[in-house]
Amino acid sequence: MKITPAWRVYILGATLCVALTICSRNFGDRGGPYFMASLTLAGISYLLAIREFFATPRFSRRVVVIGLVLAAGWHIEFLRVPSGADDDIHRYVWDGRLQRLGYNPYLVVPSDPAVKGLHTPETRNLNNPDLPSPYPAGAQLFFRAVTAIHESTFALKVAFVVCEFAIVFVLLDVLRCTRQERRAHLLLAYAWNPLLAIEVAGSGHIDIVGALLLLVSAAALVRRWRTTAAVGLGLAIAVKFLPVVLLPLYWKRVRIRDAALAAAAVGLLYVPFLNHGRIPIGSLGTYVQSFRFNGPVVAVLHQVAPPQLLAGLAVLVGLVTATWFTRASLRSAAPEWSPDLFAWPMAASLLCAPVVFPWYLLWLLPFLTSASTLLIILWTVSIIPTYVMWHLRTLGRPWGSLPGWVMLLEYGCVAIAGAIVGFRRLMRPAASRYSNGLVQSSLLSQHATSASGNPEGSSKTTSVQLTEEGRS
Repeated sequence: MKITPAWRVYILGATLCVALTICSRNFGDRGGPYFMASLTLAGISYLLAIREFFATPRFSRRVVVIGLVLAAGWHIEFLRVPSGADDDIHRYVWDGRLQRLGYNPYLVVPSDPAVKGLHTPETRNLNNPDLPSPYPAGAQLFFRAVTAIHESTFALKVAFVVCEFAIVFVLLDVLRCTRQERRAHLLLAYAWNPLLAIEVAGSGHIDIVGALLLLVSAAALVRRWRTTAAVGLGLAIAVKFLPVVLLPLYWKRVRIRDAALAAAAVGLLYVPFLNHGRIPIGSLGTYVQSFRFNGPVVAVLHQVAPPQLLAGLAVLVGLVTATWFTRASLRSAAPEWSPDLFAWPMAASLLCAPVVFPWYLLWLLPFLTSASTLLIILWTVSIIPTYVMWHLRTLGRPWGSLPGWVMLLEYGCVAIAGAIVGFRRLMRPAASRYSNGLVQSSLLSQHATSASGNPEGSSKTTSVQLTEEGRS
């Protein structure tokens, strides 16, 4: 009995659900053997599901609905689990609390004895307590808004999951606007990615809010809502600075007044945090100068180039990639919505960044709905071995020094897959020429056969063929 694509998706979805449920039960030992084994199984199942999604033109609505229900199930499992003791979400609670108490999170250092009384049990052991906040103004105001409703890590996690599921509806709207309703199953290419469960429902990271705003901006481009597109991009940049590399994509797609309005909106977000008329950056400079994790390019160049130059290189690579895609799309009159346009510039920038945490890839997930982004999809799974660092830290190993095999496995998988894809593209024209040669040889043999039986007819046919070849 042959298993249909729909049933294969059901089986893979059930496997994902079981694996991620086991993973959530071992979330307290992140990077430990049970956590890694179950998450690896989930990653492999996800890649097999991606193969089904891209190979099958259409799935029934029932498959999509059941797939989303399964995703909701394993997200609930992760929501029930407390965040890690040193997860960034504790800093989010602290920053939101400081703002509501009238303090500036860019100036206050959590370890300062003068503010010891401001701490709560959830903020007392936050990471990097000797540094003020590095998060941009858009993220800060989000922290304040959520903690004003309920001051807890759980409230922030719920807010992040709401943003995550809002992305599903925006993606569905984009598919409808681009007349791809029949490929609604591509929603599962986003919703089933294991990083969402780990880094949104589990740890809780602000990146998903920026990803939502960026997708809204992209959807506005599809509808030619230029003001909304520009403001959406500006707000996404105000959450984290990564999407600044996408600025070339908006060239000739938004008006100057739209760009000015977006810049004004971002500027207004910083007004509550101004310090003697200056825009504060908190510990952003220290982050660029000192933080290192899982950056392959920086690992090679850090001894020959200063940190500021390497950070600038990451931005430059992203801008150049976005410019290249923009020029290519304008020449080909491509539509505004193309996942490649948004995914590849950010991926290129992250590849050259000094720090590549798994949750940074959350920015890419809404745009991984095309086979042309398969290498990035693979990266979202091959980055799983980096979670070993969390386990090694509990064993006393210093933070940031990943074992050599981790980065070799992570980026080696992507490099090998890229080489295979490149080789197939190089061989495709050669195969096409070989196929055309066989067709021409077959035609010539047919003409030769007909010439022996009907010389006059063969002469006419050959004359017509030569005439057509001359025209081509």
